[in-house]
Amino acid sequence: MAATLTEVARRAEVSLATASRAFSDPSRLADATLERVLSAASELGYETPQGAASEKTFGVLVPDVASPVYATLLKGIHGQAWHGRHRTVLFDTDEDLHREREQIERARKLDGLLLCSPRLPDADIRALVGDIPLVVVNRVIDGVPGVVMDTENGPRQAVEHLVALGHRHIAYAAGPALSWADARRGAAIAAACEHLGVRFTRVNHQAASIQGGRAAAALVVATGATAVIAYNDLIALGIDAGIGDLGRTCPDDLSIVGVDDIDMASARQPGLTTVRLSIERCGALGVEVLLRRMAGADAQDVASLDSQLIVRGSTAPPREFPVR
Repeated sequence: MAATLTEVARRAEVSLATASRAFSDPSRLADATLERVLSAASELGYETPQGAASEKTFGVLVPDVASPVYATLLKGIHGQAWHGRHRTVLFDTDEDLHREREQIERARKLDGLLLCSPRLPDADIRALVGDIPLVVVNRVIDGVPGVVMDTENGPRQAVEHLVALGHRHIAYAAGPALSWADARRGAAIAAACEHLGVRFTRVNHQAASIQGGRAAAALVVATGATAVIAYNDLIALGIDAGIGDLGRTCPDDLSIVGVDDIDMASARQPGLTTVRLSIERCGALGVEVLLRRMAGADAQDVASLDSQLIVRGSTAPPREFPVR
């Protein structure tokens, strides 16, 4: 005989209502309590009824499913959705506006939608989504609840770090032209450079990939900057490879800073200095907000997650700066 929810509650030493909430509204439980209930359910072989009213199916739209950043984001999203046995439908726009538009229209048939770094204009998104519950991740749309990762504090810390090392000309290797985060990271870096009295140069937009970084390498070198902050770690790693093809090395000829702190950032030698973002937590929190929206809560706030500069070996004083 299959285990009952009452047996799960007894094994977890919680009330029947609490056990039920673990599957219907897990965001209301403390992490330790939720884990205890789910562990008890797993031990007893308890299965939630198929088609239960508490189960939801929502769409998750990302611009590049192959990116390690969005893979980490999706891990957080699916992990949080699994607690309530909710189902997700993944849409990959491949940085294509027409594809993004079509996939949002298809996702309208679901219970809700989690838009991650959408590229379409705000008005288009509102019109396409219609009345289904919507939460936006890594972008701010007025009147729409969401979760964003820091785009100002971390980049500012990166500039301060480079200036403290002695750099007086810093470049920014931009990412996708329609990226909300790219525009704000670039603006934050430019403002920090102006405030500290150092020269700033923006390098043209590139794909958020290693190949995009390789394409930007010669442009970065041509600016004469002694340090570059890249839109993300992949572009930073691509710049490192690209300047190697030009006979230059990091950090001797160019200090390089990335953003995200993906696994490859610490695996390379020297390690990549980068701005660590709470990517997985951002995905999980996005699901929590969306579940509240699907339950009828009228949330309009945007939660912001902080960042941290991680200093590794890819940054050093410029050659002309006397080391004391």
